[in-house]
Amino acid sequence: MTPHLAITMGDPAGIGPEIIAKACERLKDRLASGHLRLLVIGSNAALHGAQKALGSTVAIPEVSADDAEWPALACLQACPEGEPILPGVASVDGGRFAYHAVERGVRLAQAGRIQGIVTGPLNKETLNRAGFHYAGHTEMLAELTGARGSVMLLAHGNMRVSHVTTHVALKDVPKRLTPERLRYVIERTDEALRGLGLERRLIAVAALNPHAGEGGLFGTEDMDVSEPTIAKAVADGFDVVGPVPGDTVFVKLRGGQFDAVIAMYHDQGHIPVKLLGFNVNPETGKWDALSGVNITLGLPIIRTSVDHGTAFDIAGKGIANELSLIEAIEYAEKLAASRGA
Repeated sequence: MTPHLAITMGDPAGIGPEIIAKACERLKDRLASGHLRLLVIGSNAALHGAQKALGSTVAIPEVSADDAEWPALACLQACPEGEPILPGVASVDGGRFAYHAVERGVRLAQAGRIQGIVTGPLNKETLNRAGFHYAGHTEMLAELTGARGSVMLLAHGNMRVSHVTTHVALKDVPKRLTPERLRYVIERTDEALRGLGLERRLIAVAALNPHAGEGGLFGTEDMDVSEPTIAKAVADGFDVVGPVPGDTVFVKLRGGQFDAVIAMYHDQGHIPVKLLGFNVNPETGKWDALSGVNITLGLPIIRTSVDHGTAFDIAGKGIANELSLIEAIEYAEKLAASRGA
């Protein structure tokens, strides 16, 4: 059975509508054959506006959540329209749409109508201005699904990096590195690698401190927390090594020595993945394409996402790249298939 995936638009003022329209255009043959089924949730007006601006002729009919059947490609209004949402213009309505699209996607997934959610980019400022006080998608999804915990995993080629902490101040990271949290991230990372079809699932835990603390000279967290937690995981059958110093662990991952790395904090994990995922135009010095996917682990539903923001500065200009969204769709398909969807 072909899984039915939802794409949540994110903030309609960002590049979400454009990359969705472009992705549907590129995937139209798979959609027409029934080998891919997508439900776009957001602002129908923004989606069709983007299609018109791009000259897209792919039909994306509007449907209701109560419809017994949906076509292979359709769009669902997340909430009532307010003032017109303009590309590149931040607004409270943009944040409102971003939240309700995700909320509707979660409810449809819980009801079994869809088998995974692929999220477009939202803007944290407009989300919070609209009254939805979350640091981002990961925290929102954890609350909406009642998950006891969640883990962010970034993927770009063989660079698979999960995180012990994400949207917290750097000074708070050491106290959030606990044996319980690290073990949870190890388990969820192993589970994700299995879902992606990897036979070998060798996970490296990055060190928190320079040189893994250098025997306690630069901090003791790696000795006191990471080492015994890793040893216990190995004893329980997990293929885990570390702590490996952060300045070499990602080079080894890229070289295929590991299948995933567990990073201690947001930038430690994001910088290497995004450095490789961003394609920079040497003439302009700006990025013109991005490859990479954000996957939330530990949820009762499947969620993947683009690995970039709303890009208000280029919204509505027709130059946004849809590659990350297409990759996110492909990852969601793999994970849904592994769950027997």
